[in-house]
Amino acid sequence: MKWPVKILVLIVVVMVCSGVAFGQVFKTDKGYVEFLSKAPLNEFTGKSEKLNGMIDLDKNIIDFFIDLNTLKTGIGLRDRHMRENYLETSKYPFAEFTGKVNGLNEDLIEKLHAGQSVDATGKFKIHGQEKSLDVPGTLTLSEDKQSMVLEASFLIMLSDFDIDIPKVVFYELAEEQKVSIKATLKP
Repeated sequence: MKWPVKILVLIVVVMVCSGVAFGQVFKTDKGYVEFLSKAPLNEFTGKSEKLNGMIDLDKNIIDFFIDLNTLKTGIGLRDRHMRENYLETSKYPFAEFTGKVNGLNEDLIEKLHAGQSVDATGKFKIHGQEKSLDVPGTLTLSEDKQSMVLEASFLIMLSDFDIDIPKVVFYELAEEQKVSIKATLKP
């Protein structure tokens, strides 16, 4: 039996549109990341809008990374010292989190439309060191499933990643750093 061309085209269009409308892999290359260093004598933030990442809901894989050279604190000299002396971005240019969403199943995915608190477990890598990390956050899936917003915050200890802490009187860096991310991901 021969299928009319119009029916074949319609089937292909429906299949392609369904894949886009219900795609389960969401990506971004314009996410926002910020770290807060709150030491007794000095508080500052570093920011970048170059967070890259993806969430694969079918395979339950999360992977986000940032080129550390894109972080800016508002003071060029501090940025240069941070990159050259502490993060050593010439050797270790990226920070990355790879993991899974705990309890991800179809029921949880349906709740994402209203914004759902989630926890991810995985590995965070920076400065050539990798540590297990639990990250709490919120995922919100748009009703049309054409975008997802991820928001998360977590703490890291610089000593866990062999990052030296400068002790200069006017330039003190906190051992504990709060990292926050926000990203809109699309299929």
